[in-house]
Amino acid sequence: MLSQFTPEAGSRWRCLADFITVPEVYAAGRLDADSEGLLLLTSNGRLQQRLTDPSFGHWRRYWAQVEGDIVSHPDAIRQLQDGLLIQGQRTLPAQACMIDAPQLPDRDPPIRQRQSIPTSWLQLELREGRNRQVRRMTAAVGLPTLRLVRVAIDLMDGGPPLNLHGLAAGCWRELSPGEEQRIHKLLTSPGRGGRAGGGKSGRTGGGG
Repeated sequence: MLSQFTPEAGSRWRCLADFITVPEVYAAGRLDADSEGLLLLTSNGRLQQRLTDPSFGHWRRYWAQVEGDIVSHPDAIRQLQDGLLIQGQRTLPAQACMIDAPQLPDRDPPIRQRQSIPTSWLQLELREGRNRQVRRMTAAVGLPTLRLVRVAIDLMDGGPPLNLHGLAAGCWRELSPGEEQRIHKLLTSPGRGGRAGGGKSGRTGGGG
């Protein structure tokens, strides 16, 4: 689906309004329409800016199923960590490691997979969110992404990242009182000012 509440004429993708009826909220950050995972929905423009501005360094954690055997690409992890030149601009240093295949619900529609080519799973953590960045980064090291899931957003306040725990695909929930308090502190830290408002976090099938 699209990470927005307004459908686009002629688009084959649905939008968030098909799943979420809460008024006057929007996504703080986007997902490609063919990606999956965590979106934070809010009515507070300053929160949206805070979480999406790379200068604040809010890490986002992704699980990426890639085409190919990572072991046969020994430099791939280091290249992802150091940063890559993507569309003429170097990405910020990232955190990257190989992981076992996570337990995830079946994807609808399923990924395209070739029986003759193995797949592997990467965990990537980024502090920026450029257009299709994870997909462009893994392709640049010879490991095209087949399935991409954003699983966590770090508020960088010493607490646990916001994550998908307990959320089924296409579902959403209100922030807990503790999470609301953390958001409030995030926006009222010295030099920031302002108040938090109306945040909702949810999991969707992706947006573009």
